[in-house]
Amino acid sequence: MKYKYFLFDFDGTLVDSMPVFVSVMLGILDENNIKYEDDIVKIITPLGLMGTAKYMINLGLSMTLDELVGEMGRKMFDHYANTIPAKNNVCEVLRKLKENGAHLNVLTASPHITLDPCLKRIGIYDLFDNVWSCDDFKTTKADPEIYKMAAEKIGREVSDILFLDDNYNADKTAKSAGMKVCGVYDESSKDSIDEIKYVTDHFIYDFSELLEI
Repeated sequence: MKYKYFLFDFDGTLVDSMPVFVSVMLGILDENNIKYEDDIVKIITPLGLMGTAKYMINLGLSMTLDELVGEMGRKMFDHYANTIPAKNNVCEVLRKLKENGAHLNVLTASPHITLDPCLKRIGIYDLFDNVWSCDDFKTTKADPEIYKMAAEKIGREVSDILFLDDNYNADKTAKSAGMKVCGVYDESSKDSIDEIKYVTDHFIYDFSELLEI
């Protein structure tokens, strides 16, 4: 196994949640007749709820930050707590990596209120040494410093860690921070595959391929 230290995204990487995320975020904009660009999903995915809320308010949404974040959380919580599944082969591969001595960590834009219950329900929460939301670092995955801070908490050089994410912007930023990066296929980012492959060290379509890297 080439890598021993892993940092995983959550939405679209470990769990098949992007349809819910996209539906909730775009639904709020549509309900309020707010126009947005075609690449909005690529933009907001690394930002977390707070960052996404600020972005949407800048588009013209007439809600306070607290109101909008609360609305997002309410609309998403039930899905994360009860129905969103792990992506194909994720649980099996994570257990295999752990058995082989790997150190597993999560860094996601999702808040703990949806992140933790989902990981616990699908039975993989305890496999991770650290489960971090961007909220824990007071910044987003669009900031190169978050990857350096995560590496410091893991206790390794940033270049020792393999970061996995389905989002182009997050992959590009992690790479600029000095991490090794593996792009992950997700239906929501299928139009960005070539871009993701260009900025990453590896790319997987299925988690089972991670064991071959």
